[in-house]
This record gives sequence, C-alpha cells and structure tokens, in this order.
Amino acid sequence: MDEYTHIRLAGPLATLLTKVNPALHEKYLATEKGKLVLYVKLAKALYGTLKAVLLFWKDLTGVLVGEMGFELNPYDACVANKMINGEQCTILWHVDDLKISHVDSKVNDMILDKLNERYGKEGPLTVTRGKVHEHLGMTLDFS
Repeated sequence: MDEYTHIRLAGPLATLLTKVNPALHEKYLATEKGKLVLYVKLAKALYGTLKAVLLFWKDLTGVLVGEMGFELNPYDACVANKMINGEQCTILWHVDDLKISHVDSKVNDMILDKLNERYGKEGPLTVTRGKVHEHLGMTLDFS
C-alpha cells in the first residue's frame, strides 16, 4: 500500500483478534459506548475497502495502458479500448470483475493469458464465455 489505512474493529471481531495474539493486541483494546473496539493499521490492502479497489484500479490500468497499449475512455475510467487486428477490443470493469470483448476469441485468450500472468498466481482467473452472464444479481444477455 502507498499510504496508511486504519480500520476500526468492534465487538466480537475485536475480541477474536486479541485472542489470536494477546500480547500484541490486548493493550490496545478499548471500550466505546459499551463495546470493545480495536483500531488497527493495515499492512496490506483489505478486500472490500475503497483503498483496495483504488489500488487494484491503479494496478490494472497500469497493466492495460502501460504494458498492453490500451487507452482509457475519457468519459469512464473503468473502460479501456484498443484496436487489435483492425477491430476494437473493449475491456470494462467494476471493482475486480472484467468484461473483455473482441470479435476474435484468440484476442480475448491473449488478453486473459496476460491478465492471468499478473493476477492468477493463487489460482487461474474465473472466466465465463458466451452471450448470457450472471453478474451482481443481473442477467446480462448479449444475444
């Protein structure tokens, strides 16, 4: 992370953390409005925080723009475009879910390979193909 981020853990979560390492955490445990609380400084990005989303956006745009030659859309900073083999390739994303579109599936495969090199170290990226997709409780139908 490029700067400090603090979070507040309250109630059972604060208690659990003090049980993991009492020597480190118990001295910082406090009571606020009758609840046990613990303020902690994060050493890494925590999934679900705005900071984690921003760090991923910076990294992903660095890969897409800096390494792969895409251009960010001036109206939406979560859309990138590039002409590949005479056809437009568009990548759009929301947090860490991407939609990659190109008429040639081999281009999509090439982009996925590059993204897997960067982000698939723990396990390969989850990929769905086709015209109908479930995403965030919505059915997206591109037929």
